[in-house]
Amino acid sequence: MKKTILGLASAIGLFLPQLTPAQGTLYLSNLGQPSAGSSAAGSDQWIATEFRAGSNSGGYVLNSIQLLMGAASGNPSGFSVFLYDASSSRQPNNNLGTLIGTDPAVGGTFAYAASNITLSPYGFYFVVITSASAVANGAYPWRNAATLNYDASDGWTAFGVSFTSINGTQWTRQDSPFQFAVTATAVPEPATFTFVSLGLVCFSFWRSKQRQV
Repeated sequence: MKKTILGLASAIGLFLPQLTPAQGTLYLSNLGQPSAGSSAAGSDQWIATEFRAGSNSGGYVLNSIQLLMGAASGNPSGFSVFLYDASSSRQPNNNLGTLIGTDPAVGGTFAYAASNITLSPYGFYFVVITSASAVANGAYPWRNAATLNYDASDGWTAFGVSFTSINGTQWTRQDSPFQFAVTATAVPEPATFTFVSLGLVCFSFWRSKQRQV
C-alpha cells in the first residue's frame, strides 16, 4: 500500500505541470490596435480599466497583465499596478493584489506578474495604475486605443469602461479604451481533476501489481 501511495504521488506530480502551464494563455488584448492619445497617471491621478473574465467554470489563475505605456514626462517614480475587483455598481472596489514589473518610464509594452490571484468565471475586475509622484512633477502616460476592438477568447471581454480617482478611493467614470492584455491559466474543472485522479490511482495500482508478479 505504501508503494502504491508513493507511486500515485509521483504520477500526480508529473501530471500537474501539464494541467497548469506556467506561461498561461493570452485571453484578452487590444495591444494590436492603433493608439490614439494617452492619459497621465500619478499619485493624484489613479486610472482603472475594466475587463470581464471568461467562462471556465473553475475560474482562472492570473499570470500577468501587459500595459502599453507612453514615455514618461518629468521625473515620476513609484509606478504601481494593482488588480481590483468590482463593486455592485461596477466600480473599482477591493485591492486583490499588487503586480510586479519594471518602471515603464521609457515607454513601450511592459508585463506585470501576478501572484496568488484567482479570477471567478464571468467576474468583473479592474487593472489599476498609480505612482508615488504627482502628475505635475512627472506622469506615466497609459496609451488609449483608437477603437473598442479586442482580441478575446473563452468568453473574456472588455468594453472600454474606465475610471479615474485623485486618491484611489472615490472614482469618476471616463470610459477610455486603455491598451492592455491579460494572460491567465484556466483552473481544471473538478470533474476533470477527479477523472484524472481516478485514472492515476488505477495506473498506480496496476504498476504495483506488476511489480509483485
